Amino acid sequence: METPARLPAKVFSSSCATRVLFDQLADKWSMMILTVLHDGPHRFNAIMRRIEGITQKALTHCLRRLERNGMVERRVLPTSPVGVEYHLTPLGDSLLKPVRALYGWMLNHLDEVEAARVAYEARTAGVASGGPQSPEPQEA
Repeated sequence: METPARLPAKVFSSSCATRVLFDQLADKWSMMILTVLHDGPHRFNAIMRRIEGITQKALTHCLRRLERNGMVERRVLPTSPVGVEYHLTPLGDSLLKPVRALYGWMLNHLDEVEAARVAYEARTAGVASGGPQSPEPQEA
């Protein structure tokens, strides 16, 4: 499948299917859950232990959304008591290559991003505290 050189204008529409899917896959937790499941099937509590800070409600919501989009499959285990585990589908597994590429980009550019953050904070520190601001440009 070819990647378009330019994004079509419709991707900026709130009703565009790709925009909706991107919103559901690129949220705070989805990429982490997909990465955890790349190691193999996990039960709910095992996923919670691996992802620091995720709540039970957020994990439940995200797993359901990933299952609905075909990225994750929920399997009921024939145990007593009944157990449930989650694993990646082939579709979910195919998403890991771009996720790893994004993670690699972040590692390669983390110092630059941090420098930009520091520079931004230095530029805006006076404005946020009501302190001195840069003078308005004078008309010639």
